[in-house]
Amino acid sequence: MATRLPTQDLDRARRFYSEQLGLEPVDERPGGLLYRCGGAEFVLFQSVGASPGTFTQMAWEVDDIETAVSELKRRGVVFEEVDLPGFHTRDGIAEIEGNYPSKGARGERGAWFRDSEGNLLGIGEPIV
Repeated sequence: MATRLPTQDLDRARRFYSEQLGLEPVDERPGGLLYRCGGAEFVLFQSVGASPGTFTQMAWEVDDIETAVSELKRRGVVFEEVDLPGFHTRDGIAEIEGNYPSKGARGERGAWFRDSEGNLLGIGEPIV
């Protein structure tokens, strides 16, 4: 399976993924960029539609969320701050109770940010 993320400005998105996330496409075609990361693929594609950015569209799992958030902030990434009943972030990171039993974790820590096109992306660290 591979994720497809819409972009209204492919050059702007390429710069964001390169400069803020440190990712470079492994292949490209007219209107599309292919990335490989952590054994998975995702594509940025030219689209006239806009992402609603109301849900997590893609996420990475990391071993150390504080280090990942710190490095991404250093590169200019702005993390979402959430303060809802039963769910809030502190310094961009939320503690999430429970996890899928097959993953062998008791919970997860997560953080979210938007790319240059409004896509909502996340990073997570399982709590073991």
